Amino acid sequence: MRFLHTADWQIGTQFGGFSAEEAVHLTEARFDTVREIARLATQRQVDAVLVAGDVFDQQTVSNTVIRKLFGALDAFAGPWFFLPGNHDAALTESVWKRAQRLNCIPPQARVVLEPGVILVDALALALVCAPLTQRNTYDDTTSFFDHAESPPGYFRVGLAHGSVTGVLPASIDSANPIAADRAARARLDYLALGDWHGVKMIDARTWYSGTPEPDRFRNNQPGCVLDVTLRAPGEPAKVEPFRVGQYTWHDRSATLTVASDLDELKKTLASLTRRDVLKLRIDGAATLTEAEALQHLLEATGAQVRALRADSHALQVLPTADELSTLGAQGGYLAAVVSRLRSLQDDPLASRTATDALMLLAQFQRDARAAG
Repeated sequence: MRFLHTADWQIGTQFGGFSAEEAVHLTEARFDTVREIARLATQRQVDAVLVAGDVFDQQTVSNTVIRKLFGALDAFAGPWFFLPGNHDAALTESVWKRAQRLNCIPPQARVVLEPGVILVDALALALVCAPLTQRNTYDDTTSFFDHAESPPGYFRVGLAHGSVTGVLPASIDSANPIAADRAARARLDYLALGDWHGVKMIDARTWYSGTPEPDRFRNNQPGCVLDVTLRAPGEPAKVEPFRVGQYTWHDRSATLTVASDLDELKKTLASLTRRDVLKLRIDGAATLTEAEALQHLLEATGAQVRALRADSHALQVLPTADELSTLGAQGGYLAAVVSRLRSLQDDPLASRTATDALMLLAQFQRDARAAG
């Protein structure tokens, strides 16, 4: 049999660190990616799509969002299996219960609200499922997999959401633990996991698919689904990551020391497009002219990429003697203002404001000379 393994769609994510215009595009991209998954499932003629938790980012998404999500499944008429994760746990009152009341879950989609084994006889598949029924658990919800029965000759596939103990970073493996050897102990042909937002192989039969649409600045191979082929029960799985994400997220930094550093940064940013989301940290030191050129570069880059988060607070702006002269800061009140602003640049609490003030002063002086 052949299926797509995906997880962590995080529908309803709030992109608070971005402008309202940027957030609209990033939000819509998540629905576009679901449509792409459905299209890919049909194109590759898979038997099913397994979604290993966190379909929704929060329980409080609107009814419109719920309807829109299930409407995005139309391009694949085969079976979808949805597992509640920690963000959309199968609580007594949950986003899944609302979806049921809205009657918007298509007939080919099945939401797994209780742990157990689902038999899909047409595929000779025993799907062993461990939905989360609360946001955080401290017992391994997949423990029953070891003793779960399945008919002879059926594929045994596990579906779970959580943190594989001792494999993922310690900062995230305290809740919803999953034993690292669960696939072997439970005689699984494949264990489809969600929670980690990048593609990650735990062992040959245990994989995280990651989020299909990136939402964090981490270089852990997000933006994919896994195309999984099982030739016969007990044989190794063939797993192929396939990129479906709409945007690529970049986390970059630059240190400006000499004038050519700004030219190199400009060349680097020139390769980015509307398919990119960029976080950029800039430090070092620059002249007033270079700082103004950097500001213009960041404005141009913001119009070039889908979304930009730029931080240049650690950049020191050090006007040259010629620049100070141009400011008219040789003496008098203006010289005192410039001197005070330069001294404030050494104060971590006032540095950014002082730098912005210097740049504004330079612009005002240029405008005054042009008008005079």
